[in-house]
Amino acid sequence: MIERRLFEFHFANGDKNGVYHAVYAYRNPDGGFGHGMEPDTASPESQPLFSIMALETLDEVGYLTKEIILNDFMPYFQSVTTEKGGIPWMFRPKSDYPCEGHFKTVKEWAALSTTAPLLGILEKYEIDIPWMKKAEQFVWSEFERIKDKHVFCYLCVPRWLTFLKYTKNQDKAEETINNLKKWILVDGIVCKDKADEGWGLYGKPHSLNYATSPESILHSLFNKETITSDLKELVNKQKDDGRWDTWYGISEGTKLEWAGIQTLWALKVLNNYGEIEK
Repeated sequence: MIERRLFEFHFANGDKNGVYHAVYAYRNPDGGFGHGMEPDTASPESQPLFSIMALETLDEVGYLTKEIILNDFMPYFQSVTTEKGGIPWMFRPKSDYPCEGHFKTVKEWAALSTTAPLLGILEKYEIDIPWMKKAEQFVWSEFERIKDKHVFCYLCVPRWLTFLKYTKNQDKAEETINNLKKWILVDGIVCKDKADEGWGLYGKPHSLNYATSPESILHSLFNKETITSDLKELVNKQKDDGRWDTWYGISEGTKLEWAGIQTLWALKVLNNYGEIEK
């Protein structure tokens, strides 16, 4: 339903209130979001990642406000903050609902890819609370620790960029962005083989995974020919029934859910580059 409402918002003059109601259907009494908001697990428990996804989605459609962040989101995030000052990526599900294997062994320590976007959104909405000080120390130290280890992950990098775009320490942000650009261009990070079935999917990113629009911070990494070629191939990857597929999922049902997510992403990217007829 979230993908349907987002599609309606972006392509059919939909109302942002519809997105809000779809997102809040996943909210728990503790303020976190669960219930299989991402298809990797159907468990009802609140997850930091799902709560970040909810925050990002409301921001995407212009529904988010300072009051919503402080009242509806921060109590949960503060409740799951670790001693290091950051919030975990995921928690191991406590229920017996189906889930991907990596959920059962996930490390429940503070993570850059949840803490960074949260901080970025707090800065974007000009929020200043004590929680942010230690969290920011954690984020900068984590950038220094992991260096180039996860630049292949196009799910992580945009979340890092949310922080780097809005942090007040722009000198440090510029240095980090320059390092990211250098590491992304290392041979083997961007998948250049368009015949590869995994092209554009997790672990095999292409230029559009990093530069989802001409305004993207990383757009300058790729020349016009590369972007044009990848846009053409993205169109070619569409299936006869309209979807963009993915190999990922623990069942045929979750593969279809992921295909919905992938399809919405592809349509938004194509729209950003003016490739969809109005």
